[in-house]
Amino acid sequence: MTHDVNRKPENARSSVSATLPKVEGREWWLWGFAVAVTLVLTFAIFTLTFTDIHSYSDKVSSINLKEWVRGLTALVLLFDVYTIYQHAQLQRVRRQLARRDRLFQVITENAADMIAVIDNNGDRIYNSPAYHKVLGYSQADLNGTPPFEQIHPDDRARVTQAAEKARLTGRGERLEYRVRHKDESWRVLESTASVIHGANGEVEGLVIVNRDITERKLAEETLAHNAFHDGLTNLANRALLLDRLGRALAVSRRHADFKFAVLFIDIDEFKLVNDSLGHAAGDTLLLQIAERLTSCLRRVDTVSRGQRDDNAESNFGESTLARPGGDEFLVLVEELCNPSDAIRIAERIQEKLVAPFNVDGHEIAVRASIGITFNANADCKAQDILRDAEIAMYRAKQTGKARCEVFDDAMHVGALKRLQLETDLRKAIERHEFRVYYQPIVSLDTGRIVGFEALTRWQHPGGLVMPSEFISVADETGIILSINSQLIPEACRQLCEWQKLYPSDPPLFLSVNISPKQFAQTDLSVQIGQVLQDCEMQPCSLALEITETIAMADADRSAAVVAQLKTLGVAIDIVDFGTGYSSLRRLLGFRIDTLKIDRIFISRMDSDHETHEIVRVIVMLAHNLGLKVVAEGVETRAQMILLNKIGCDRAQGYLFARPADQYTIGALLAAKRAEPTPALRLGATPT
Repeated sequence: MTHDVNRKPENARSSVSATLPKVEGREWWLWGFAVAVTLVLTFAIFTLTFTDIHSYSDKVSSINLKEWVRGLTALVLLFDVYTIYQHAQLQRVRRQLARRDRLFQVITENAADMIAVIDNNGDRIYNSPAYHKVLGYSQADLNGTPPFEQIHPDDRARVTQAAEKARLTGRGERLEYRVRHKDESWRVLESTASVIHGANGEVEGLVIVNRDITERKLAEETLAHNAFHDGLTNLANRALLLDRLGRALAVSRRHADFKFAVLFIDIDEFKLVNDSLGHAAGDTLLLQIAERLTSCLRRVDTVSRGQRDDNAESNFGESTLARPGGDEFLVLVEELCNPSDAIRIAERIQEKLVAPFNVDGHEIAVRASIGITFNANADCKAQDILRDAEIAMYRAKQTGKARCEVFDDAMHVGALKRLQLETDLRKAIERHEFRVYYQPIVSLDTGRIVGFEALTRWQHPGGLVMPSEFISVADETGIILSINSQLIPEACRQLCEWQKLYPSDPPLFLSVNISPKQFAQTDLSVQIGQVLQDCEMQPCSLALEITETIAMADADRSAAVVAQLKTLGVAIDIVDFGTGYSSLRRLLGFRIDTLKIDRIFISRMDSDHETHEIVRVIVMLAHNLGLKVVAEGVETRAQMILLNKIGCDRAQGYLFARPADQYTIGALLAAKRAEPTPALRLGATPT
């Protein structure tokens, strides 16, 4: 609690120990008493010996007098011996005190902690040399400053109160306070005071031990900061946002007019940056996005009221920007004047993100999907608010991305259904409820079945579930990987069985769709190779279908994956061709074998001349590039005739056969495979 001038060591030692004054007093008393007794006894001996000895005539009296003299002389000698013994004891005590004094000096001068002694008036009697080492002040510096000059102004009252309390109660307490170093920085000291009691038990002063805990406090503050902040962007993390969101909810319960909103921001297609440029570039991009969002949400910024008054502006209150992880950001905006302000904030964020980011020389365009929710229900919890904002964000993604959506109760119902669907999908995998359905692929030249597309169906206890109802969720959650790991080997084994039962030249083939999640796996070629080996299937009998969008999302990586698959000997088909923005010339770099024209073109080619021409040109270009063409979704005889005229190789659709299980397809092969049959007879025209 003090850090003033160093007094002389001898002064410090004389005040620290109360024993030395007592020893000195005892010594003066002993020597005074010894001198007095010796003088009295010597005077008595002198009187008896030289004054009255001749007055005694008889022999007996003379003998008695001599005995008295001898006795007094012996008493003087005995007392002198006792005095010398007591003096030796005092010297021993003095040597012990000297050793203790030297030990005290060694300890205080070499201790890392700062030791101080102060009297009841607050004056410093002693300060150990550690004060100079820790605070950097010379003795001259400290001599010229008041006692509390170096203590932080905000802490001086606490230090004074703690010292006074220690004197009054006789018990010191642990205290932390700040002290200014000579270099003007602030150091944090941890102080413990002990009371010095006098001979009668009264408090004579305080011994104070100060320890420099600046580094420890910095470490504690760093740990506390890291516990509530994102390590990459230094923004608030999910825990801190939940804490502030909880406080905002508490305020809203007390004040009905308090409005706040939570914005859930997700960067669209951010994974492409990591996959193409690497995670380091992705982190750099996230840092730049965080900086833009921070500048966008400063309190000095305003939200225009637009239509109501072009010149009117409203400041929104304190905002908290957080990064819970990945490419997601959360914003808590408090004290909204109007709920529509939250939408304007979201639009403003999207405008801020429009300008391209420069990452390692690459210009990257970023778009964000934003979900918004308000504190409509005062009884809800912080986690519920975040959940609703996330649900709204997913709705924004589903409706086209790069947009914002405001949460409503219908979204919550939809989210619950999605959660239940995900749960049911996981249970379905355990119960082996997924089935392979096969749709025949027909040669338009011969009318024969030349292969099959393997399709997934869910045999739910409540009935058969079509892929459109669960495939997107299965792919987003990664459940599709488990589904395919069950169904692809099963389909391959079934094809091998049909090849043995119904041999042909070339053999029947199987087309299997590869989902985005599966295509992103680094060991995809290893997985497919293992399936071929386990099923003893010829690689040329397997065609892997990838969508045009997946292929062109990251062209370089896609080309590398396709090259690995081609080394196995399998065929590569591009499906849904025509719905994306790629060209045949670019797709040639993937060494593909077949194009599948999307059903949206086939369905209109017999009624729309322009669509018919598009299909004709695709077929012509594909053939010129050495590719085969398959038309999907053929449902009418007119479509089949037009496709045949323009030279399309193969077709599949309800006109030929609906997807069916292995038993139905087996029966169809047994009945129709024996002789060439017009394609139309393989299935009934749908009604």
